[in-house]
Amino acid sequence: MTSDARRLANLIAAEERALEMLAAIEAAGFIQPGRRESEVDTDIATLAERDFGVTRHWHKRLVRTGANTLCVFADNPEERTIGDNDTIYLDLGPVFAEWEADIGQTYAVGADPAHHALIAALPEVFEATRAHANANPDITGADLYAHATNIAEQRGYIFGGKIAGHTVGEFPHLTWPGDRDHARIAPANPTRLSDPDHLGRKRFWIIETHLIAPDRAFGGFYERLLRPR
Repeated sequence: MTSDARRLANLIAAEERALEMLAAIEAAGFIQPGRRESEVDTDIATLAERDFGVTRHWHKRLVRTGANTLCVFADNPEERTIGDNDTIYLDLGPVFAEWEADIGQTYAVGADPAHHALIAALPEVFEATRAHANANPDITGADLYAHATNIAEQRGYIFGGKIAGHTVGEFPHLTWPGDRDHARIAPANPTRLSDPDHLGRKRFWIIETHLIAPDRAFGGFYERLLRPR
């Protein structure tokens, strides 16, 4: 059986590769006013397979703009076109070999200072949430969700996610047995993040930060692996 340290190293390597893919997406200039969400998604899928060998995505790719940035993962809103003054977020789950990555990133087109302020706040709220999780390794999913919500509110934003993260691992981890709520950083999870998985191994987590503007006009999304200190 692969050691926990090796599993973590593989997940970190998968995330680093996913971040390289994200940089290539940015360099390609896919996110432009006038483009539909589906057009951007198609371009991302093509680039991922052609340049990074990605043929599997462990969850559906999300490209969301405008009012759709208020939506959570499970929503299926009507498609939108990127406007001249919009936020756009990507939620990508590429699989590298057998290892799942999960990254979220938000962009702004136009010069609206409120858009750019929210985008700047996303990694700050994420890092504060991650630091709290690392400082309290026996924290429950429910308590970390509450903490993430409080951090967002302290910065003047609404926490838009029904969850603040989830487990990640070897593909396809979604088929693993167990209570699905216990694999989420959410109010319905009273278990500790440090509790082992169904095979007695250490669980690894993704932290999600979904912020919504106070007037609920737009939002943004950011996620990365919960790496240890």
